[in-house]
Amino acid sequence: MRSRKKRLNENRERQRRLKQVINSSSLSHTMAAIGPCCSTLPARSNLRTSWLSTRTVPHRRTYPGKQVLQRKFGIRAEINFVNVEEAKKLTADDGYVIVDVRDKSQFDRAHIKSCYHVPLFIQNEDNDLGTIIKRTVHNNFSGLFFGLPFTKPNPEFVQSVKAQFSPQTKLLLVCQEGLRSAAAADKLEKAGFENIACITSGLQSVKPGTFESVGSGELQDAGKAGLVQIQGKISAVLGTVLICAYLFITLFPDQAEKLLQMVPSS
Repeated sequence: MRSRKKRLNENRERQRRLKQVINSSSLSHTMAAIGPCCSTLPARSNLRTSWLSTRTVPHRRTYPGKQVLQRKFGIRAEINFVNVEEAKKLTADDGYVIVDVRDKSQFDRAHIKSCYHVPLFIQNEDNDLGTIIKRTVHNNFSGLFFGLPFTKPNPEFVQSVKAQFSPQTKLLLVCQEGLRSAAAADKLEKAGFENIACITSGLQSVKPGTFESVGSGELQDAGKAGLVQIQGKISAVLGTVLICAYLFITLFPDQAEKLLQMVPSS
């Protein structure tokens, strides 16, 4: 445990020194006769990788007949992907705060106690014609059989996180399968957050009892809903058949009508 904390402290000290280099470097002045470029210098530890990135961009000032460029520096922290056991250690020993980025329906079924909820996707209640058609089709099939809500990207996601946490806060992002948390981590990393971790396979890989949870079910089952959850494999097969039938009638109405005419009437 001491060695782990020591590595974390060394990594923070390395980032602090890199920032001092940026603030005092004379390379931030204008540069001429150099083409646009971008490079990164890694500073590795056993836990994560920090990058000193440089970009050469046109300077705001212009001079007749001469191209003037300036070099900009920045520190980019690589996202830390961990398994369930490592995630539990991060929260218990290293002070990571859990942020659940799932939609409200999955969050309400089961979530880790004392976590923060900032959804990456929110319920889509727009009423333009295109959205109404998509929502109707979705709710009658994916929503009905698999319990998936009709959502859209949350435009306030990054701002909501910034309003609650500083860029130096250690964040452990979680979702059900691991995809949304990875996407959320990428957004926050670009927004300047320096200490981000994600559970690789999401909460579906969390065994009961690993985290203290709140809700009517287990964390690993929070993504299951709809008729598939109630009736199991029979509903899954039935739902697939109905979806295929609907698509066939929609895309090939003439052929569907001929098939229906071949059915003997009682």
